[in-house]
Order: sequence, then structure tokens, then C-alpha cells
Amino acid sequence: MEIIQAIGRCVWIHHPSPPSQFSRISTGVLSNLSPNSTFPSRTKLIPATRAILEKGTSESVATTAVENDQSVAIKKRVSEIAPDLKGTSIFLVGINSSYKSSLGRNLADALRYYYFDSDSLVEEAAGGKSAAISLIEKDEEGYLASETEVLKQLSSMGRMIVCAGNGAVKNSTNLALLRHGISIWIDVPLDLVARDIMEDRIQLSAFDTSICKSSPEILAQLTMLYNSGRSGYSTADATISLQKIASQLGYDEPDSVTMDDLSVEVLKEIEKLVRVKKMMQEAARPF
Repeated sequence: MEIIQAIGRCVWIHHPSPPSQFSRISTGVLSNLSPNSTFPSRTKLIPATRAILEKGTSESVATTAVENDQSVAIKKRVSEIAPDLKGTSIFLVGINSSYKSSLGRNLADALRYYYFDSDSLVEEAAGGKSAAISLIEKDEEGYLASETEVLKQLSSMGRMIVCAGNGAVKNSTNLALLRHGISIWIDVPLDLVARDIMEDRIQLSAFDTSICKSSPEILAQLTMLYNSGRSGYSTADATISLQKIASQLGYDEPDSVTMDDLSVEVLKEIEKLVRVKKMMQEAARPF
């Protein structure tokens, strides 16, 4: 197949203390053209994975959160887990929502990681959201294959917070790739996700554009999407339920949970997972 380079410009991205090889990040996304069609039927990232990070990226694909004053609780948790985390990447799964994306950026800022949205990578590789939608209509299998390729590339890297799209839990290959890091299911009540969509707080991925923002059946559509991915979500290393956190903190409604509340709970779970892994490694050492 003929390979055409897709994606353009290179930008500098703020990072508190980036590793030297990550001083710039690059989109470096390629599209393969089918010999029988002028429309991209397969999209994937450059096989030379490290080159993606070394040459720069577009702001829509990879960013690190704007530096802000983290709470004392978050700073304390980060200082405790960072040495043992050792740059392990973290994958956030679950239905896309403003909570999930904001959490990803917050964690990236706290841990001094890079933030990626896998849906954005897939769409940019296809030539934009409109092109991605056309690709789904013409070759859904090709679109899903590109999602797997994106996860394959991201799972081979470190120091990343990845907001994984809904397709990330749809097959065993993708689920296996998530095992290269720590996976966390961010379980947000569907009525809050519906509100996000209705109020344009989130950008629907190309694969989810069938959800009509003005439809009275939006909650039913989200419920179908949730149920189709639930078995995959449940394989995550940990589950963070917004409803459960609200109850534990004495809030009347889950939307009272702040981003710092959510971040602290995620960091607690990461700390537990890292501690268990460390204990298992020490137990496996010969006397």
C-alpha cells in the first residue's frame, strides 16, 4: 500500500520537568491508502514510536494540563507513589465525559506526565473528524483497526495519561494492550454524561456521533453504549465511581464531587496497585 504522511505542525508543550527525549512531541501520523480506493481505509501511527514523541504534536492530540495549584492532598499522594510508579502509564476507560477528560489532564499535571486522547489520535490520523466519520461508514473494521494501532503505540511508551475511547474495551487485543499500564474505569452517572453532551461540554468522538444531542432518547442511547462496554470496563485494574465518592464524602449529588476529590481517589487506587505490585516483586526475589 502507498503510505501518505498526514498531520502537520509541531508545537512546544509545557511540562514541569520533561525527560530529555520528550522535550517535544510530534503527531507524526500516517495514513495508508487502499489500492482500490482514494479514501483512507486504514490509519495508524508511525511504527517508529519514539519518533512520535521526539518531533512534536498538534495541540488537539496531546497536551499537558495548565500548571495549577494542586491541593496538599494531591501533592502528598503523588510524592508517595511517584518513586514506585516509575513512569508507568495510566489508561482511563469508561464512557467519555468532561469528568474523565478533566481528570486525565489533572493527573497529567500532578504526575508530570503527558496527556493523550486516543480518539483524537485516531481522528487526526484519518484526516479529521469528518473523514473519520466517513471511514466508519465505509470501513468500520478499518477504523477499529486504527484504534488498536493507536493503543499499541501508546502502550509501548511511558509517562502518559491516556483517555482511551470506547473502542478500547471492545476486543481482547485492546484489553491486553491496556495491561501494559494501569487501567482505571471512571464510572460517571449517565445523566451527567447526557448533560455534558447536551451542553457541549465534551466533543463526541467520530464513533459516537450517532448519539443525537437534541434527542429525548439520548439517555437510552448512552445506556446501550454503556452496556456494550461494561464487560470491558470491568476488567480495569480499579474502578472509580463518581456516585460512590459522593456518598463517601457526604455529598447529596455526584456532581458536587470536585476534580481534586476525584484525583485524590484515583491516586489512592494507584497507590494500592503499585504497593501490591511491589510486594509481589519482593516476594519473588530469591533468598
